[in-house]
Amino acid sequence: MNELEFGDVTITRVEELHGPSLPAEQFLPDLPASAWQENRSMLVPDHLGDQDNVVQAAMQTWLLRSEGRTVLIDTGVGNDKSRPAVAAWDHLKSNYLENLASAGVLPEDVDLVINTHLHVDHVGWNTRLVDGAWVPTFPNATYLMPKADFEFFWDPANNSGIAGGVNENVFADSIAPVHAAGQVQLWEGSHTIDGNLRLEDAAGHTPGTSVVLLESEGDRALFAGDVLHTPLQVLHPDHNSCFCEDPVRARATRRRLLGWAADTNALVLPAHFSGHGALEVASRGNEFEIKNWAPFARY
Repeated sequence: MNELEFGDVTITRVEELHGPSLPAEQFLPDLPASAWQENRSMLVPDHLGDQDNVVQAAMQTWLLRSEGRTVLIDTGVGNDKSRPAVAAWDHLKSNYLENLASAGVLPEDVDLVINTHLHVDHVGWNTRLVDGAWVPTFPNATYLMPKADFEFFWDPANNSGIAGGVNENVFADSIAPVHAAGQVQLWEGSHTIDGNLRLEDAAGHTPGTSVVLLESEGDRALFAGDVLHTPLQVLHPDHNSCFCEDPVRARATRRRLLGWAADTNALVLPAHFSGHGALEVASRGNEFEIKNWAPFARY
């Protein structure tokens, strides 16, 4: 099962790839090793390797059908792109577009693309290589991008980690071509998409990190992007990934959003959870716990 109905909105999970990412101690460097060990039964094998202690992650898109429009939340790594810092992503050849087609969507069918932030693994399929040039993959779509991230990645003076880092080449091949085509809409603060969906600022992981809130006929969901990378951050919300630009703000954002999800019984759909992919959370004093996993098929 890869599709759920939430009020008037259909949610479909579309995979690009999944598998090992970084060693646990590198991914969440300030999380004690004991936390991983104490929760191994919950984490292995979907979220942590059994033998190597490497975090398992998925690259995927949340496909929404809302008010007659087709919406994609995040677009993964992308094919054919030069990613020298991550060998597994360098000139990748995945079946992403075929998987999207299996969900009933062709590139020209997409009305709206939402990049929750502008990291390498959230914008890759914004474009594809055609006759040696990067062109928008979704020719009829508006691409919603957070203004703060656009400016952050646009200007190397704002982001000295671009050269030689995991986001090298990303602006040139996955963001600038869409902007040049006139398909980018920049937003800040909050942005209403339709009667069911809205974008909200969730800064911390990056300056423009955002989340999508779904509220329809009493059902609620939180498309959390990179606010969470592992289920352990539900149990230990004060611990960030190594990729969070503003650690203090990232912690506060995570706690705020987990609190909202617990209070409203919202399904939380992070960008990179493997296994069942999404979960419900509950408050446990000043902390949180996992209440239920979504009925998506595991991978």
